[in-house]
Amino acid sequence: QVQLVESGGGLVQAGGSLRLSCAASGRTFSGFVMGWFRQAPGKERDFVAAIGRGGVSRYYADSAKGRFTISRDNAKNTVYLQMNSLKPEDTANYYCAARTYYSNSAYDYNYWGQGTHVTVSS
Repeated sequence: QVQLVESGGGLVQAGGSLRLSCAASGRTFSGFVMGWFRQAPGKERDFVAAIGRGGVSRYYADSAKGRFTISRDNAKNTVYLQMNSLKPEDTANYYCAARTYYSNSAYDYNYWGQGTHVTVSS
């Protein structure tokens, strides 16, 4: 088992930045690929970004490329999502997730945090 706790959400104006954090506990953090997903009201949970176990391989949704950066600190058991140039359409609940191998499908992830809400005002 691994427990995930997100933080860092909030209200920001369009064009602003936020950094989300996800702290993990339980099983060895470095053994997991970590992903970030988001879900707006009435919509499915969409892939945002993922990072490999060692932090070298990184994957992004088209909507995140060039604006968001995923990173991890295995010594601190934490994964981050730096979000810049935020847009109103980025408003959603953001979730971190963990699984053994990379996937961009929410259905494949075994472990989830409770989410942190991001609101981007226009």
